[in-house]
Amino acid sequence: MRRKTIVAPWLFLLFLLSLSPCVSAIPANVEKAGHWVGTWTSAPQLAASSDEPPPPGFADSTLRQIVHVSLGGSKLRVRFSNAFGKAALTIISAHIAKAAGSSAIQPGSDKPLTFSERSSCTIPAGALIYSDPIDFALAPLSDLAVTIYLESLPDGLTTHSGARATSYFTSGDAVSATELSSAHFVNHWFFLNGVDVMQSDSSEVVAVLGDSITDGKNSTTDGNRRWPDELARRLPADKHTVDIGVLNEGIGGNRLLRDGLGPNALARLDRDVLTQAGVRWLIVLEGVNDIGTCKDACDLESVSRDIIAAYQQIILRAHSQNIRVYGATITPFGGSAYATPETERARQAVNRWIRTRGHFDAVIDFDPVLRTPNNWSNLSPISDSGDHLHPNDAGYKAMADSIDPKLFDKRRITLRPSCRD
Repeated sequence: MRRKTIVAPWLFLLFLLSLSPCVSAIPANVEKAGHWVGTWTSAPQLAASSDEPPPPGFADSTLRQIVHVSLGGSKLRVRFSNAFGKAALTIISAHIAKAAGSSAIQPGSDKPLTFSERSSCTIPAGALIYSDPIDFALAPLSDLAVTIYLESLPDGLTTHSGARATSYFTSGDAVSATELSSAHFVNHWFFLNGVDVMQSDSSEVVAVLGDSITDGKNSTTDGNRRWPDELARRLPADKHTVDIGVLNEGIGGNRLLRDGLGPNALARLDRDVLTQAGVRWLIVLEGVNDIGTCKDACDLESVSRDIIAAYQQIILRAHSQNIRVYGATITPFGGSAYATPETERARQAVNRWIRTRGHFDAVIDFDPVLRTPNNWSNLSPISDSGDHLHPNDAGYKAMADSIDPKLFDKRRITLRPSCRD
């Protein structure tokens, strides 16, 4: 008599999953090949006249910029942007090193970057460029110094004005100097657009699309006290989120619907979020500037509807790339230049929509974290930086501490974008 073979139901399920073009199952003990993920980024914008460097400027100059990464790795690549240049930008040479405080780098850590195996690169107007991958021992939550030498600049400087970090520049070629002792300094980033690291296939990234509250306005300069920085410090403490990076795509003054300080959020979504390496989650904290700048010039009920329509577009576009989207409530601004009874009603209306189930994949409710218990329109005194709109360091930390790390647990079975409704 022939013996019947009985197949366990879970084995049959794995067999079906292996045949599906839309579902993948990754056993926990399988060796990961690795992929690129973002560990730091800045959202580019056109430099205003007040953002341009004082004399001697960047012509025939060395520019050293310090960035605070989220994830570490043993291999990295650096991205430079000429998004707003009206002509090509040439970087004569570029180096990376471990930062050692102020403009100093750690001796022996300096390494040159190459671009298609050449030491220099030319970035066309409106374009960006990645360096070649380079072996480099980058620790998580550490500071990286990126130094470039420039001979000339195009009209239209690509910058990030709200860096809350000091950049140093000096005349001549000093890309390998241990310290730029006679350097001038500015609190902006120029041309430097991102750093990616090679990580295991399980590593993924949280991107944050926001305005000055995400950009960290009124936080301590060089302290890395923005709320996305605080989130990046929290995630490694949980074994399920230890390899999750955080990318801050905030721009001060940014709006969902109209250009201001930087392109509107809908216009920059592809470049700043959807094409970033390894993004799996998106937090959206935008809308306060749409409301606040409208108070005397437009119909706030219409603006509230337009804000909600913009959220819906962001959700739709992110879902098409298999990115989960979390809506963050607009924080209080009573007592600020934005405050009127009408703007507060608009804030509450938008927040009600954000909190309604079935819109965002999850809600991050910053509003009750920061508001005064007996006056929900105002920031609490312990969180207010003094302008009644932006939190202080303690407020930014409270925002990050309120986020449940379980929102970023990685799932073993992942639906690919083509399988979404």
